[in-house]
Amino acid sequence: MLAQQLVLGLLIGGLYGLAAAGLSLVFGVMKVLDVAHGELIMLGGYAAFWAVAIFGLDPFGSLALVIPLSLLFGVVLYLVLFSFVVRADEETRVKNSLLIGFGLALAFHALAVRLWTADERSIVTPYGGSVILVGDLAIPVVRLLSLLVAFLLIGGLHLLLARWRWGKAIRATAEDWQAALLTGIDVRRAYLLAFALGTGLAGAAGTLVSVGYSISPSIGLEWTLKALIVVVLAGLGSMLGTFVGGLVLGVAEAASAAAFGGPYREVVGLVIFVVVLIARPRGLFGR
Repeated sequence: MLAQQLVLGLLIGGLYGLAAAGLSLVFGVMKVLDVAHGELIMLGGYAAFWAVAIFGLDPFGSLALVIPLSLLFGVVLYLVLFSFVVRADEETRVKNSLLIGFGLALAFHALAVRLWTADERSIVTPYGGSVILVGDLAIPVVRLLSLLVAFLLIGGLHLLLARWRWGKAIRATAEDWQAALLTGIDVRRAYLLAFALGTGLAGAAGTLVSVGYSISPSIGLEWTLKALIVVVLAGLGSMLGTFVGGLVLGVAEAASAAAFGGPYREVVGLVIFVVVLIARPRGLFGR
């Protein structure tokens, strides 16, 4: 049973890593802490749910619709709200982004309850109950596919930041926005692209959550906390490191649940959060 729990923890850890990647990218580049990130994940989950319900899409195929919509939504959010935040110094950015993020979180939560009620929803697929047997271990096919998709998205983002011209500009802006500005980089465009990519990753994470688990208007805070823990655990500067940090958190939660019981599952994340902050503030993979 312990091995089975660890496998399930590894599978959900991939979603933790994907959820944290968007938050890590936005904070690392813009020094903006978007505490409404979990609500963006929730909205992505509802977008996938209705794409499947209305258009009859395969849930994994709905990513082709959800990700572009999330990117566009991120552009709108940046232009309307966060473009004004990044004009201030870094300390003021964090304070103002916290205020805006909390306001957005409350607004999105209330809007979701108003539109779709507070009931939990999930996407049902014909292969939803399928498992792959490896000895005595049962690996759910849907969750395994979600892990693979999350890894591909993180790998794609890593290549995008490493080889794309504007990906390099985003990395340069994250290191030193003033030096990047002096070399001719349009820093505000780099901010816009980083925020849009972060929102797109949140939408993708929400889609995978709605397939393997369930969504409701109240999941935003939980996923924001998970993403923050993974960002602190992994550190800034490495998308692949963030993904690994999510896997570590998922396995740690599963091990604690197997050893001490389900209620202690949430405690281990907070313990890791505090220990890493004290022992290694830059995280395991931070640069």
